[in-house]
Amino acid sequence: MKQVGIEAINAYCGETFVDVPTLFHARGLDASRLDNLMMNRKSVALHCEDAVSFAVNAAKPIVDALTEEERDSIELLIVGTESGVDFGKSLATYVHDHLGLSRSCRLFETKQACYSGTAAMQMAAAVVAANPREGTKALVISSDVARPVPHTYVEPSQGAGAMAMLISDTPTVAAFDWGANGFHSYEVMDTCRPTPEAEAGDVDLSLLTYIDCLRGSFTDYASKVEGADIVDSFDLLAMHTPFPGMVKGAHRTVLRRLKRMSPAELEADFTRRLGPAITFPREVGNIYAGTVFLALASTIDNAVIDHELRVGVFSYGSGAASEFYSVVVSPESQRAVRAMDIGGALADRYQLAMEEYDELLVATAELKFGTPDFTFDLDRFPQIVKAQLANRSRLVLSEVRGHHREYVWLGGEQR
Repeated sequence: MKQVGIEAINAYCGETFVDVPTLFHARGLDASRLDNLMMNRKSVALHCEDAVSFAVNAAKPIVDALTEEERDSIELLIVGTESGVDFGKSLATYVHDHLGLSRSCRLFETKQACYSGTAAMQMAAAVVAANPREGTKALVISSDVARPVPHTYVEPSQGAGAMAMLISDTPTVAAFDWGANGFHSYEVMDTCRPTPEAEAGDVDLSLLTYIDCLRGSFTDYASKVEGADIVDSFDLLAMHTPFPGMVKGAHRTVLRRLKRMSPAELEADFTRRLGPAITFPREVGNIYAGTVFLALASTIDNAVIDHELRVGVFSYGSGAASEFYSVVVSPESQRAVRAMDIGGALADRYQLAMEEYDELLVATAELKFGTPDFTFDLDRFPQIVKAQLANRSRLVLSEVRGHHREYVWLGGEQR
């Protein structure tokens, strides 16, 4: 069996953010709950951005770095999302077009709440591993844009972002432990999107289900990997992160049950093995299908990696589906991730005043799902466009004509 894993990874988490403590104050939320949230900022999509444009902007630096021959070796494109724009036509069709990929390429979209990205990645890994030709690649993108629910405790965690990964037999970023996968899935109504513009759910049930799935998927992993231990087997952990406080609570509950650790031991273990993973999510919020990969990229970027390390990865999607798997990373992995400068891009976002944030929410809501014709005013927020897009190239949604979405590149030169 050939070695398969992640060759390249990149994030696009938008051009703007809102300060979470400021949002709490403006909405009249209880500031004492900020510590449990453990978030600093959350990414916000522009009115002319959607899951397609986010996906393309995340993947473009990866694709542009390939030779023509390497680009043509991408035989599979999968986009995982719960922010679809059509019930039949997948996001992958638009993404494939705007990335200029070969027509000799499978493409489709996956959906299973926040687990859809992991489902896509594992499908891609299996295809690459089974292909008899060396150098075959697959492009996997997780892309979601939240529709924030104002004046609720959910709003501060609802982010926007996309994670793009090139899967191949050259696993520079992370090599998969082949066959080391544990699963735990069952039907539960913890969260859902009953309409494209609305999110609903039971926060308490979601937390309990998340904890149950973490424990259940690791138990299944341990039944397949001899000697697997939730602490001793993994130098680092990266977990689906709706908000960092949820990860901390789940870590505390599961390790207390499995390892009988004291509060001080739990705190030390969380800081050491999960601290690097929550660095980026604290600045972005919940990006749904891509959040676990943002945590993985954050781990590789921010941890001390001076030799090969094993990372335990937990992916969860409401409804519910979950998986625990493991990857091996190295100093070369860290160099590759840091070269993408994800942290620099997060630091370079435009900070929205609350008035600008609320105006963006109004503008974003104007395009209703299924609207056949719509034109975006790309000059509506000139202060943001001037500040963010003058010296960089970004794909944005310009109009909808006969239900077909039309995109344009703003800023920078396009080949």
